[in-house]
Amino acid sequence: MYKILIRPLLFLIDPERIHHMVFSVLQMKGRIPGFNRMLRAIFTIEDPTLERVLFGLRFKNPVGLAAGLDKDARLTDTMASLGFGFVEIGTLTPKPQPGNDAPRLFRLPQDQALINRMGFNNEGVAAAVQRLKARKSDVLIGGNIGKNKVTPNEEALNDYGYCFEALYPYVDYFVINVSSPNTPGLRELQEKEPLRKLLQYVIGLSRSKPAYKPVLLKIAPDLTQTQLDDIIAILQETNTDGVIATNTTISREGLCTASTEVAAIGNGGLSGKPLAKRATEVIAYLRNQLGKSFPIIGVGGIMSPEDAAEKLNAGADLVQVYTGFIYEGPSFAMKINKHLRKKALR
Repeated sequence: MYKILIRPLLFLIDPERIHHMVFSVLQMKGRIPGFNRMLRAIFTIEDPTLERVLFGLRFKNPVGLAAGLDKDARLTDTMASLGFGFVEIGTLTPKPQPGNDAPRLFRLPQDQALINRMGFNNEGVAAAVQRLKARKSDVLIGGNIGKNKVTPNEEALNDYGYCFEALYPYVDYFVINVSSPNTPGLRELQEKEPLRKLLQYVIGLSRSKPAYKPVLLKIAPDLTQTQLDDIIAILQETNTDGVIATNTTISREGLCTASTEVAAIGNGGLSGKPLAKRATEVIAYLRNQLGKSFPIIGVGGIMSPEDAAEKLNAGADLVQVYTGFIYEGPSFAMKINKHLRKKALR
């Protein structure tokens, strides 16, 4: 019903505008007693075969919501009720920032894809903390953190540290985001020395706490072989707890959408089906180089339950969805978990 009746209507409206409209409706309904419980009864699958234990955390199932959709932690309880085993909020920055100028979010229906150049638009970490304090579900929460646009790279550690300290009591793991293509200069922090210093700093903060919280790195799909090998060495050297592969891509290769339309959209990160092959290649390479036990979360181009299984077969321990959730609707996590459960029971 979603793809036949609801999605065509939603896709008539500007993508960012409808995003905010849907979030507002879900927030309002989430305050109605029993609403999230009803969703949970419809969309949640609980089965021991779906459980995963990774970096000391027990995930009820391996399907997570990727960062970017619920930036400000508005709908963590509702997303838990839609069957997600974990929810990643952010990217959050110390100070609120509006992000890049609109329009900045575009659909490519022919390619089952999105292009965004949001630019870390968020209300700031303090606003997210207030919402996390009030949440009711026990879903695992990841805190995806970044730096403000106006913060120079040489002062980036301060921003990441500020977000870490603010979120520490309220999230279960952290994700260092240096791979978004939409904040000028951010990807320079993926270079060898800046990245080593950043990971050592945040991991050191976590080790100084009474209870250590895992620190993961989210990487871009556009890394060269040399860059990827450097990152692998740094992950091992710094004892980083895991890697998320991958963020959006700046590539426009192989799109069905007319090149004139793509050119008119301009810059931004591409997500969805066109990213699937490259993301899976990166996951497989990481698994081969990092060994069997290093935690990998796979994301990028998961548009069907079979796509999720492919990421897991390539070496991912968990998966995350974003664009697939928008195109496939609220039952997407449930469909993936049903497929994975069926495979596990064979």
